[in-house]
Amino acid sequence: MIAARLWLLTGILASTALAVDQAVVERGQKEEARSCIPCHSLRLIHSQRLSKAAWNKELDKMAGWGTIVNDREALLEYLIANYGDDKPLPAPAMSGNGVK
Repeated sequence: MIAARLWLLTGILASTALAVDQAVVERGQKEEARSCIPCHSLRLIHSQRLSKAAWNKELDKMAGWGTIVNDREALLEYLIANYGDDKPLPAPAMSGNGVK
């Protein structure tokens, strides 16, 4: 009985943590649209597979060039969650006739 309650509590806590993380990731996606897309295509950003440190360095570089990021932590979490170095590489882009 106690084990079942602990299991249920663990599940509730884990789902709550995922919901919070998903909210941060969604804020990060909005920040990407606001801060990154004016200068970069989604293809350029989404084709990268970088570590947290490397994405952080990229954000530092963009800030040095004048980019204003209002929600940096959310943007960083979004980039890591979707384009971290542990994610598979995207399929190569093809032209309309199927040629690379």
